[in-house]
Amino acid sequence: MSSQEPSKVSGQFHSVKGTAVETIGDVTGMQSWTQSGKEEHAKGEGEYNAAQAKGYVEGVSDRATGYKDSVVGAVTGDKSQQATGNVKNEKGQTQQEINKPTT
Repeated sequence: MSSQEPSKVSGQFHSVKGTAVETIGDVTGMQSWTQSGKEEHAKGEGEYNAAQAKGYVEGVSDRATGYKDSVVGAVTGDKSQQATGNVKNEKGQTQQEINKPTT
């Protein structure tokens, strides 16, 4: 994964760190810390949500590809392709469940 790609871990870290900095700013009355914390929290949440969406889309792609491979394998009698397709389909479903947006 490229360092430019969104990361759930990095997003969560910056969200929590931003909240901590904002709290310190609120307690000490330092507006610059409060503002900086709010900004870092928002950026962290944005990165987390972007990584979550990316994972969900990858899951959709894996499910579709897996389903296609499974069907082709079943139609042609290629049990190996069918099994591989089923595994990829299940992997995609898991990716979608893990990255399902919360409301």
